[in-house]
Amino acid sequence: MKLEGEAKLLRIFIGESDRWQGRPLYEAIVLKARELQLAGATVLRGPMGFGAHSRLHTAKVLRLSQDLPMVIEIVDSEEKINSLLPHIDAMVTEGLVTLETVHVIQYRAGGGHT
Repeated sequence: MKLEGEAKLLRIFIGESDRWQGRPLYEAIVLKARELQLAGATVLRGPMGFGAHSRLHTAKVLRLSQDLPMVIEIVDSEEKINSLLPHIDAMVTEGLVTLETVHVIQYRAGGGHT
């Protein structure tokens, strides 16, 4: 797959405990992106954050949260991202979803290492 030039970055902010049809929401989103053959997805777990309710979520030892912030980032063509958006709309009932234009400098798949 070749992806260069202008693309879209979909960024989804949710909580670690959010679920979709019995599985973690971040996992369901990544699997849906894979099913739709998007270029890739990355899930990042945040050590601290807060959202719309201003409730603090932290991984501090004295106050171990079971609902740490999660960010899913997906970069692909506008067409591919648009094919995922209706699914995201249905799946993300609480959180933040952003979309921005990015410039892909390099994306390589395959190619063995020596």
